[in-house]
Parts: sequence; structure tokens; C-alpha cells
Amino acid sequence: MKDIESREDLELLMYTFYQKLLKDEDINYIFTDIAKIDLEHHLPIITDFWEQNILNTGSYKNNVLQIHQDLNTKIKLSEEHFSIWLRYFDETVDAFFSGEKANNIKTRALSIATVMKIKLA
Repeated sequence: MKDIESREDLELLMYTFYQKLLKDEDINYIFTDIAKIDLEHHLPIITDFWEQNILNTGSYKNNVLQIHQDLNTKIKLSEEHFSIWLRYFDETVDAFFSGEKANNIKTRALSIATVMKIKLA
């Protein structure tokens, strides 16, 4: 298996990851009913975020914490929500990639989720 090397790799990762999330009834309503994301619009933005964090390129400018704080005012994001999110994230990375960047993206996802849980408590 190859490591994460390009934006195209991240696009595959994000597309597959969100397909899994949107099929899980324990979390999909947050995206569909509460945040009302338009996946076609959301995927390039979230790919920008990870491209900047993992490949050190990209143009992500949003405040990811503020976005989740705003969402948290609509629905309390629970420990279970973060666990589900991280499980699917790690599973999706592991299904396609291995290597330094693959490990790095999983570590960063865990770090970001941990900070968010603390900030949103």
C-alpha cells in the first residue's frame, strides 16, 4: 500500500470517509439534518484542510474550531460522536494508505478531536 502523496489521495480518502459517515445512523443526522452539508461543496473544503495539514500545500482559511463550536450550539457533540468519527477516519485511512503521512493524518485527527472535545465541553 502506498502513502498519502497528493490531493487526489486526500480526495479519495475524504469521499470514502464521508460515504461511511453518512450511512451510520448514529452520526449521519449531524451532517444531513443539523449542519445540512452539501457534500459536493464540503468535500473540496475539507480536502483543502487536510492538504494544508498533511501535504503543507493548499489554501484552507476557515477556523475549524469555530465551525464546530457553532455546530455544537445546535447539537451537543458527544464523546460517542467523536469516537465514531475517529473510528471511520482511521479505518478509511488504513484501507487505502500506509506510511508516514498516513500515520500523521490519523495522529492529527486524534489531536484535533481531542482539542475540540476539550474546547466544546
